[in-house]
Amino acid sequence: MGRPVPVFHPPGGCRAVAFAAGIRGRALRPQTSITRASRGPMRSHTTLPAVAAVAALLLSGCAGTGSQDPDYEQDAGAVVTAGSTHPVTVENCGTTVELEDPPERILTVKSTSTELVLALGMGDRLIGTAFSDGPLPEALEAEAADVPEVSEGVPGQEALLELGPDFVFAGWESAFTADGAGDRDSLADFGVATYVAPAACQGENRPPALTFEQVFDDIREAGALLGVPDAAEGLVGDQEELLEGVEAVEGEPTALWYSSGTDTPYVGAGAGAPQMMLERAGFRNIAADVDETWSSLSWEVIAEEDPDVIVLIDADWNTAESKIERLESSPVTSQLSAVRDGRYLRVPFAAGEAGVRNAEAVASLVEQYADLTD
Repeated sequence: MGRPVPVFHPPGGCRAVAFAAGIRGRALRPQTSITRASRGPMRSHTTLPAVAAVAALLLSGCAGTGSQDPDYEQDAGAVVTAGSTHPVTVENCGTTVELEDPPERILTVKSTSTELVLALGMGDRLIGTAFSDGPLPEALEAEAADVPEVSEGVPGQEALLELGPDFVFAGWESAFTADGAGDRDSLADFGVATYVAPAACQGENRPPALTFEQVFDDIREAGALLGVPDAAEGLVGDQEELLEGVEAVEGEPTALWYSSGTDTPYVGAGAGAPQMMLERAGFRNIAADVDETWSSLSWEVIAEEDPDVIVLIDADWNTAESKIERLESSPVTSQLSAVRDGRYLRVPFAAGEAGVRNAEAVASLVEQYADLTD
């Protein structure tokens, strides 16, 4: 069961449907291409594939994304006035977030939060993005065409306040520190509401082992805060439909989710998005018994497990190809059967964290594995 959140009944927003159609209209395998991200330098990157072709997308006659069913229900996750989307109150990583009205000037930190805001059709309220993990999915590039990338990392509090946001949406809780964007109470004193992707809460507020139901609940909660619950429900519906069309691989092959690190690798463990995606795709994560989202894991332990496949996180600063080079040049890892046989699966960095790309990543893992075993 996911965390309690508002229950929405509208049919789904047009922009959310357009986003889903956009990601589904591409070939089902990673492709190397060149694109411009946030008007920055041209970069080579790996784009995540889609699942099914969409014959047509009819957008005419769609209702506005801000409409709300008058019978809208709410529970402990948020307080919403019947017939409207606000005021909204949610508990978020131990902080109470109260919004009397939908935010008008949104700043996002990390790709997962940026992509969710864009997928909900709120690009016109984004005043800037920060700490991008890589290029946006092609389907979201147009929505973000006029949105500047204000910082390559987490902006400091002074720089953040100069931008004048009324809402900062971060993909990691660690963005809100005295050395980062400022702590959340301090920003609240300046009239800036803050929100962290719930799957990224840490300490006593860390959620249990992540499930797709929780990811979808988080999308709904973000939709409530931003005032677009119907767009959120539509996006969730498309994600659910996408997952329903994925048939898990047979035999439960073992997998290592290799994110970063050389002497000691940093891997997807048993409580986060990597575990959720591997399990849904039909793989057994060799770090599934580690009760963390991410964890270090020695090469010796990995060698003992000798996983059938290695999932490589592809990031601009730590590419999948650089990981392959290290794996194949090390006396220890070069003896892994997956390395000897080149059984690698690739996932873009942003798709490895809880967000709107997870369902698509599951489909990609299944398709890539099928290509390896054909």
